[in-house]
Amino acid sequence: MARTLTRAAATELYARLAEARPEPKTELDYLNPFTLVVAVALSAQATDKGVNRATGPLFQIADTPQKMLALGEEGVANHIKTIGLWRNKAKNVIALSQQLIEKHGGEVPHDRAALEALPGVGRKTANVVLAEAFGEATIAVDTHVFRVANRTGLASGKTPDAVEKQLMKITPPDYLHGAHHWLILHGRYVCVARTPKCLVCPVKDICLFKEKTGAQRKAATSASAKKPAPSGAKAKKR
Repeated sequence: MARTLTRAAATELYARLAEARPEPKTELDYLNPFTLVVAVALSAQATDKGVNRATGPLFQIADTPQKMLALGEEGVANHIKTIGLWRNKAKNVIALSQQLIEKHGGEVPHDRAALEALPGVGRKTANVVLAEAFGEATIAVDTHVFRVANRTGLASGKTPDAVEKQLMKITPPDYLHGAHHWLILHGRYVCVARTPKCLVCPVKDICLFKEKTGAQRKAATSASAKKPAPSGAKAKKR
């Protein structure tokens, strides 16, 4: 069985992440709940920066389901061609816009089941919308959150749903609203996939990641190798 943090350790972990980023927020640009749904749906297998570059001009002319539907699939596609899977995503954006108009009066529903029924919207997107647009205490588990939770021992699981369930149990109520953002930003900038930046990690002494020491040693060795040779020392031939 995978090791997991105690509740006290989990609370301390969140406290430190909160101290490092007092006001965490999504890095996706959006104007209202509708554009948030679209932005999160487009972010699948794409970077937030890449999505923002595409949606900036798109949302200027289509910030409601009605305007997006009027733009048409080709119009949407022309704006998001720089994003991965753009053809399928363009279809989903038009389909979800139409469904919002037909079933929800053009408004984004404050209901998980209704959100997940929208084309291109899964549990992760629904969680982000519920938290960001409606202030619900939910934790969306993307690849960054999944990695950080398993690595640190905050939550262990083989699927996003399993990790989400454990995170909801161990995350203190005071930290639930910011938990998703703290974990995703920590995974994006510190606890990165290939070589985690353990030396600068604010929770390295709490984290249960076994390979942490090796990562620190590698970083220290690399830093030492870059230092200039002492005065009078002979340079090595290369």
